[in-house]
Amino acid sequence: MNETGDPIAALADRGLLIGQERRQARATYAHHNPATGEHQADVGMASAADVDDAVAAARHALPAWQAMAPGKRQRILLRLADLLEAHAEEASVIQARENGSPVSGLSPGRYAGRWTRYYAGWTDKLEGHVVPVDPEGGLDYVLPEPYGVIGVLVPWNGPMMGMGQKAAPALAAGNTVVAKPPELAPFGAYRFAELALEAGLPPGVLNVVAGGADAGDAMVRHPGVDKVSLTGGLAVARQVMAAAAATLKPLALELGGKSANIVFPDADLDRAILMSAALGAMLLTGQGCALPTRLYAHDDVYDAVLAGVLAMVESAPVGDPLDPATQVGPVITEAACERIQALIDAAVSDGAGTLLTGGHRLARKGYFIEPTVFGDVDHESPLAREEIFGPVLSVLRFSTEDEVVAKANDSQYGLAAYVHTRDASRAHRLARRLQVGTVTINGFPLMSPNTPFGGVKQSGFGREGGRAGLEEWVRPKNVYLSF
Repeated sequence: MNETGDPIAALADRGLLIGQERRQARATYAHHNPATGEHQADVGMASAADVDDAVAAARHALPAWQAMAPGKRQRILLRLADLLEAHAEEASVIQARENGSPVSGLSPGRYAGRWTRYYAGWTDKLEGHVVPVDPEGGLDYVLPEPYGVIGVLVPWNGPMMGMGQKAAPALAAGNTVVAKPPELAPFGAYRFAELALEAGLPPGVLNVVAGGADAGDAMVRHPGVDKVSLTGGLAVARQVMAAAAATLKPLALELGGKSANIVFPDADLDRAILMSAALGAMLLTGQGCALPTRLYAHDDVYDAVLAGVLAMVESAPVGDPLDPATQVGPVITEAACERIQALIDAAVSDGAGTLLTGGHRLARKGYFIEPTVFGDVDHESPLAREEIFGPVLSVLRFSTEDEVVAKANDSQYGLAAYVHTRDASRAHRLARRLQVGTVTINGFPLMSPNTPFGGVKQSGFGREGGRAGLEEWVRPKNVYLSF
């Protein structure tokens, strides 16, 4: 803590984490509290030289970390999981202050703790296999080998959670990590790394250098970084791919989504309405890549679903993210607020749909947009096809299964899809037909650490979670012994 006891100011004051050194950057970013619009800290912005030093620290720490007995690495990660969970309340406050996510929502500390604990269990279970060859010719076997130094580009909508999803499996597999959180929300990532050091992680195994696009570019281009993981948008992903091409660096990309949420007449409507409203328009203030922001309701239940969604959205408490009663907080920045409002205004003026509730910025301090619902949305409109990343739900009609599958798949994105039906045959049929990485039937996946998550099409490639999420951070090495 600094003299005021403010965790945000204290984390900013401590600066970049490179090895065991805390470093002040020359350039800073004025960070504002999304709930008030008021300045709360100056975030140090890593330079290319800072990134170079962080990579050097990671490479220096790599041999000892890889040579450490798996059981010892496991104990360190389990202690980290314990610390993340013990500091869960603090982590929720930090996230509310840095990006506006209400403390009533997902707990970043518990979430990151679960992911870290899960992957700690994998440290002593990575195993190779023997390849059958001519028994008189020799022995052939395959080893799972860590890549080396992993570059992690952390998302601003869940920085501590992103560290759990990316850094924890990379560390468990025997890699070292350089993480670059964005200046918009760096504090959760820094706190994760501080707790990792407290848990006994050797200095240099995990380095955190907040910064902007130039720092990210320096990391991706760095010849000392062996693989990069990004959670972000399409424009940033294209820039990262171009930068990675210089060294033919492999990537794991978790990108955007415009997830279809399909409600059939035989669905449990109360459950479907709850999920559609709470997740489609309110969770994370709509700032989540896998949220069901494109709701397709069958003609037979369209009116009932819409009425239920509107009732829930209009009664949701909007306000201070530190208030446990708040369900909807602010968006991340003034620029985001203006961008979302412009998209809403354009949808109204273009007749893309009927504005049924919300649609305006709240007349209060901070970056608050009313939870907004459009009905009878034109499937061809930007409102139905583009990721808004704000509290805006688009509701569309459909009449047949084939029609809605075609519309759901008619998207550049392929991250997630949701289906509400009591018909098991239909559920399995749509699970095969929908072109996405995750299909959820009658519920919402909480991105459990033991299940693979990731997209297809322009929602990216690579997986986080489960064995697939661990295998992102190892590559097979073949060994042949001739006798």
